[in-house]
Amino acid sequence: MEISSKEKTQFFSNSIILPVDRSSFKSESSASKEKQSCCGGIKIFLGALSFVYFAKALSGSYLKSTITQIERRFDIPSSLVGVIDGSFEIGNLLIIILVSYFGAKLHRPRIIGAGCLIMSAGTFLIAMPQFFMGRYRYERFPSTINSTINTSPCLQDKSQTPLSALEKSQVKINAGCEKEAGSSMWIYVFLGNLLRGIGETPIQPLGITYLDDYAIEENAALYIGCVQTVAIIGPIFGFLLGSLCAKLYVDIGFVDLDSITLTHKDVQWVGAWWLGYLIAGAISLLAGIPFWFLPKHLPKPESRKDSSTSSEQSKFITEDNKDQHKSYRQQVKIAEMAKFLPSLKNLLGNPVYILYLCASIIQFNSLIGMVTYKPKYIEQQYGQTSSKTNFVIGLINIPAVAFGIFSGGLIMKKFKVNILGAAKLSLGSSFFGYLLLLSLFAMGCENSDVAGLTVSYHGTKVMTDYEQALFSECNSGCSCSKNDWDPICGENGVTYISACLAGCQVSNGTGKNTVFFNCSCVGTLKSPSQSSSAVMGPCQKGNECPKMFLYFLVISVITSYTLSVGGTPGYILLLRCIKPHLKSFAVGIYTLAIRVLAGIPAPVYFGVAIDTTCLKWGSKRCGGRGACRLYDSSALRYMYLGLSLVLGMMSIFFSVAVLWVLRKSSSPQDEILSANGEKGSCGTKSRKDNFANSDHLIQTTYWPEKETRL
Repeated sequence: MEISSKEKTQFFSNSIILPVDRSSFKSESSASKEKQSCCGGIKIFLGALSFVYFAKALSGSYLKSTITQIERRFDIPSSLVGVIDGSFEIGNLLIIILVSYFGAKLHRPRIIGAGCLIMSAGTFLIAMPQFFMGRYRYERFPSTINSTINTSPCLQDKSQTPLSALEKSQVKINAGCEKEAGSSMWIYVFLGNLLRGIGETPIQPLGITYLDDYAIEENAALYIGCVQTVAIIGPIFGFLLGSLCAKLYVDIGFVDLDSITLTHKDVQWVGAWWLGYLIAGAISLLAGIPFWFLPKHLPKPESRKDSSTSSEQSKFITEDNKDQHKSYRQQVKIAEMAKFLPSLKNLLGNPVYILYLCASIIQFNSLIGMVTYKPKYIEQQYGQTSSKTNFVIGLINIPAVAFGIFSGGLIMKKFKVNILGAAKLSLGSSFFGYLLLLSLFAMGCENSDVAGLTVSYHGTKVMTDYEQALFSECNSGCSCSKNDWDPICGENGVTYISACLAGCQVSNGTGKNTVFFNCSCVGTLKSPSQSSSAVMGPCQKGNECPKMFLYFLVISVITSYTLSVGGTPGYILLLRCIKPHLKSFAVGIYTLAIRVLAGIPAPVYFGVAIDTTCLKWGSKRCGGRGACRLYDSSALRYMYLGLSLVLGMMSIFFSVAVLWVLRKSSSPQDEILSANGEKGSCGTKSRKDNFANSDHLIQTTYWPEKETRL
């Protein structure tokens, strides 16, 4: 049989097409496998990086929650606690330049893993003093500790106290002095926080760039958004962990808790601050493990292999087939170094950038100071426990901040806000936020009635020096020390610094259940002839204080949200008024300035200012001033809120100047065109020039300590 011409053609065409289809199938199959491999590797890195961001945010916020605990445990003033808090920024600044430049040449995942290891070691080091200092000692009258000896609090004659008890107490004090005389254990906390700062340095610059280099271009923004979201969740768990640990006594597991005479509301109470650092250190250690097993390079997505823009890693790696370009690259590097000073001059010559930088530095001074000492302010102003304070901040304030940051970005996108609109939104956020802060001045509590400090023993307000006012006719027959702090609450609702200064003659019971009778100074306020009693611990704040605390929480949450709304528009403003090739440099200078001029000094001078409001300082066992026991509530409120408000108002003036410069440099026609997306309003440059490759820069920017902005 003959085969027709048509059948032959069909036969040969099928024979020819078949191999082509198989080849195409193989190509698609291999591309699919490569895509799955790429996506799998980048998703593992994304999960590991998100966990690291969670770990570092948790440990950082936990440190904020233990500020008052550290102050009491080491008997140090608030100013020194501020130095400890700022040591994190110091550690970060020590190696940020080296890590940012040389890190891209090396194995980035392993550098991040090494950073986690250092961060974990620093966190463990912070907790170490607890195991070297011995048990926590607090001021208590002997009869409240030893149930076998019932002595008179008012030591009219030294012979009233058994000689063995006095000798035993004195020997213990002398031994403690010999042990603690040459040691300042808070230095370990300082060094540990310094190590935390060093270990945290490579996480942000190397982690984000690694994600951006190997992620599919359209997924990069989503991945970075996931990382930042997890970073905001970290502080919530950090403060909740602080709340849990503050409920536990500092020496839990080492002492009989039934013998502890302190309560949670006592200013000498110290929670198990060290326990949270062990947990945070273990989490940081676990977070670093996956990075040791991740590759130096991941397969690049097909969509980015032919991209004209190379990854950051490829700019530094020299392959064998590129040796001939070595001399050329050296010339390029020398040329880039020569452009540093002109670039810096160009940057500093930009009035919008300089004014916004000044506004940000001043505002971050206000915010960092507020955040650092907010737990102390709530405890001292409203009489709340450390546990409740940390719980409230973690569960209410931080979610408000996160929602504010999200709202700011959503407003920018939904209404297509231009650069002038971003400046207005940032200014409005700051103005209304600090206006709300002004209302907090009216939401404070009055000073507790403390005999000899805030009121006299006759019930009138104290106008003289408190050291002379501590002694009165009612306790003149007692041998009392003005340095003791062992408060008791009299039947008259007045707190007395010690049972001795209250003139109490008899005590009954032990520990927290100790009751004092025949207190001559307590009787003075009621009736001189009546015998009065007192119980252990200070009296509660006034009846209006719980209501004021509720009002404070509501306004504080609204203020936190309002201030946070302006964060994203402000950062967009920063990026959009800089020439494209200077944006990375501008962000680096911005971050450096915030850390050096706000992150380090703000906690220190806020602490110094707060120390000036102290009414009663504690005394160290070997002499010298310890931690503050009692603050002047009104002075603390005006100092804490006033300093934050003054700094905030100063930043607003610079923000107004930014808006004025933008209006002056942009014509009305520019603003109309900008609203339609055709032209930017920063100067006379086109929107296209100003925003070349800006999406990547905006996604990878870092708002310093945004996770803990309250």
